[in-house]
Amino acid sequence: MPDPFKFELVSPERLLVSDEVEQVLVPGAEGDMTVLAHHAPVLTTLRPGLLDIGFPGGKNQRFFIRGGFAEVNPAGLTVLAETAIDLDELKAEQLVQAIKDAEEDVADLTDDARDRAQTKLEHLRQVQATLHL
Repeated sequence: MPDPFKFELVSPERLLVSDEVEQVLVPGAEGDMTVLAHHAPVLTTLRPGLLDIGFPGGKNQRFFIRGGFAEVNPAGLTVLAETAIDLDELKAEQLVQAIKDAEEDVADLTDDARDRAQTKLEHLRQVQATLHL
């Protein structure tokens, strides 16, 4: 059984999770990473995706997150997300609207901003496909 460590998930609205966990799957900018106790320190930006939290006793909780960053340090893991929606509360319409907004951004923007919007759109579509929404 993995050692527990301190985890906090914070959105602009509120503190969503502050608890001891066994592992967290984080959608980092460079790819997904699983954080366990005693993980090497790291700081990464986040891409849109699924944050999967494994609690002691086998309970899991998943969030759709977009934007922000994650920091692993000796005290634990902190995820500061621009958007964080508990999948138990996520409605298909919210994801569809986020995809529509991203499609509009791709159509309206140019150069680097358009490239970033296209990447965001692709990530949102991946989340939609993963969740079968």
